[in-house]
Amino acid sequence: MAVTRRPAQTILAAHSGAGLYATDRMFLESVLGLRESGGRVVVVLPSTGPLVTELVRAGAEVEIIEMLVVGDHLLRLREWPGTARRSLRGLLRSWRLINRVRPDVAYVSTATIPHWPLLARCRGIRSISHLHEVARSGNGRLDRLLYLPHLASQRMLVSDRFSLEALRRVLPALARRADVVHSGVAAPRHPAPPREPLESPLRLLYMGRLSPHRSPDLALEAAALLRQEGRRVEFTVLGSAEKGAERFEQQLRVQAAASGVDVDFAGFHRDIWPFLARADILLAPSRVEEPFGHSAIEAVLALRPVVASDSKAGQKPEGGYRTARLVPPGDARATADALEEIIRSWSSIVRLLGASREAALRRHDPATYRARVNRACGAGISDAPGNPRT
Repeated sequence: MAVTRRPAQTILAAHSGAGLYATDRMFLESVLGLRESGGRVVVVLPSTGPLVTELVRAGAEVEIIEMLVVGDHLLRLREWPGTARRSLRGLLRSWRLINRVRPDVAYVSTATIPHWPLLARCRGIRSISHLHEVARSGNGRLDRLLYLPHLASQRMLVSDRFSLEALRRVLPALARRADVVHSGVAAPRHPAPPREPLESPLRLLYMGRLSPHRSPDLALEAAALLRQEGRRVEFTVLGSAEKGAERFEQQLRVQAAASGVDVDFAGFHRDIWPFLARADILLAPSRVEEPFGHSAIEAVLALRPVVASDSKAGQKPEGGYRTARLVPPGDARATADALEEIIRSWSSIVRLLGASREAALRRHDPATYRARVNRACGAGISDAPGNPRT
């Protein structure tokens, strides 16, 4: 059956940040997919940053508007008055932007910008909420409060089955309209092979924002446990602090100085592959229940084993990567034990890395991701029979 192409649309795409971390790169892939339909894409961000350059290069129009972004800063009461003022100004500017742009569809990336689905519903605009990796904080009321505004969207997208199940437990009505769209993750064409044999010192890597939610301190604690047990460890921290989390980075540096581990705070780098090439194992810790994340997938694609946190410790992550080890959230001891198990099984692990990479390449193909986001937004390809929703 021939696919039916719709006239090009105007899509308003809202995102919560302007960096180039995991969800930022997924948002860029989404915009690239929407642009492939030939439509106009107007992007709304709360601040400027390196993502802006990439979006402009992709052909999107970029607007910077103050908006409410849910985060750790809202736990500080002194932040509330300023946040309320900025949010109100942003809401008025968002309303005016819709008047000017007159979008056909609103694509809302991440759960942390709650006013966009509500605003789209008030204006009679069809909206899609892409919630990416849905984590469970352990506080059901807070989780429901975070995701409740997205009931105003007509369609949900999540990155994996874990996220869909987490959403079902938190807000079943939202999960019933959700589809799984696996993240499209870029891969190095010729990844550097792992060290064989594995020689001292052990090279560990953390990639991501430096914030309490991402728990790099937990990874450092696990590295310190190995150091206490007599292993030489080098630990690279690849990332920088979010605005408002500078104090956390200072605490992390104090922890590193006291750990006895050789720690390199490398800062933020767009090109992550040289760091993965030098690393032996990636640590992707968490203190909450969350899925196998973006940085972990990048490590699999780079032929590196992973130790990650997951609610189903000991089971394989979605995709069945035999080179990944999952441990209970918040457990530095279990993380250190998983590292020791990988070290003892290094030769066997190395033989499995290629198969894990091939599985990740199939599951996380960027072209497939872009096409599915495009279809979900109705931007150019109809949902005709034979074109599945996921």
